[in-house]
Amino acid sequence: MKSKIGIIGGSGLYSMPGFDAQEERAIETPWGEPSDPYVVGKLAGKEVAFLARHGRGHRLSPSELNFRANIYGFKALGVERILSLSAVGSLKEEHKPLDFVIPDQFFDRTRGRISTFFGEGLVAHVGFSHPICPQLSSIAFQAAKGSGVNAKLGGTYLCMEGPAFSTLAESNLYRSWGMDVIGMTNLQEAKLAREAEICYVTVAMVTDYDCWHPDHDAVTVTDIIANLTKNAENAAKVVATAVGAMPEARECKCGSALAHALITDRKTIPEATRKKLELLVGKYL
Repeated sequence: MKSKIGIIGGSGLYSMPGFDAQEERAIETPWGEPSDPYVVGKLAGKEVAFLARHGRGHRLSPSELNFRANIYGFKALGVERILSLSAVGSLKEEHKPLDFVIPDQFFDRTRGRISTFFGEGLVAHVGFSHPICPQLSSIAFQAAKGSGVNAKLGGTYLCMEGPAFSTLAESNLYRSWGMDVIGMTNLQEAKLAREAEICYVTVAMVTDYDCWHPDHDAVTVTDIIANLTKNAENAAKVVATAVGAMPEARECKCGSALAHALITDRKTIPEATRKKLELLVGKYL
């Protein structure tokens, strides 16, 4: 059974109305184990694969996530589109807690995370000027609006290392740069999805104002979880609506991202690397 739609998110989606979970799929990848087994089932009449980003019970910190295994696992399941749900802090007054932001840009403040499948004798440089799939972001935005959620289309997601939250100096600096929201996970997912030729969109669910806001100067996990719980119900509606609205055909360039990205002389690619990346690059080699 092939699932063309993948969802990355938190545990609130397991009891999602209308999600008929049929089986769990544990997938082995050349990069080790994904965060959790994928839950494959039907949602809005379509085959969907769901992955808990931090593992069930929230066991993995952002810096511990095996991003390559997570995205490769989706590719192995036949996924062509990924809808990613993430809790974020707001860096602008206009993005209020419980709002959803559909960012169209990223800014990287992580350290030493691996965010490419390539290397070991095969070099690829994908285009990443527009890191979010425009077709998918439009669908997600319309789904949020149709679900009665206050949503904004566009903006920049600053990806920080974590797991500690920002200092006040950092938070104010990011605001001076014009960043919209801050999170700890989505940049690597977006880069790897592009290399895997999978459409990707982030639904950034605002839980707090980071620490810059005078009325919210001490962000606590308790506050965030209270808003996460409220957001989970909205997220379930948005995901179901978005999945139902997804057309069969992709009208973007995400599915051919590697067409002009492989720079290595084909004759010099090591056989082991060729085998390891067959799922991603086989059609080009």
